[in-house]
Amino acid sequence: MGHALLLGGQLHEVWLSRSEGGGYDVHLGGKVIGDHGRAVAVAVSGDDVHLHLDGETHVICFVDALERHAAAASEEGGAVARAPMPGNVIAVSVAAGDAVRRGQPLLVIESMKMETTITAPCDGRVQDVHVTVGRTFERDAVLVTLEVEAA
Repeated sequence: MGHALLLGGQLHEVWLSRSEGGGYDVHLGGKVIGDHGRAVAVAVSGDDVHLHLDGETHVICFVDALERHAAAASEEGGAVARAPMPGNVIAVSVAAGDAVRRGQPLLVIESMKMETTITAPCDGRVQDVHVTVGRTFERDAVLVTLEVEAA
């Protein structure tokens, strides 16, 4: 589950990686922002982060991942199980039409020689399984779509 920030009223996925110089690069909405020796002033107030960079000030608001995904599921009328990292599928436990309960295993993936079980994020019915055994995928790929059953 990726982190997200609200910047200028738009939601942006964000994560960090090590830069060649030993610092960090920020990946924000598909762009890579490196420090490149520039000074950055940061002030934090609650969930708001104020950044002063290259003569401009930006206000970034942290968005809780669980709340963001729950809101997306309710807006779509469904829910999705996404890949937490790139890898490949080694087992699929469900098929379209199957009823599932929150926490029930949907499939098993392998990434960097580690197996991870992907579970149902909520009660529902499998609408579509987007991958098959042996298929590779990227981080955040939609693996399974669920139709959320009305309570």
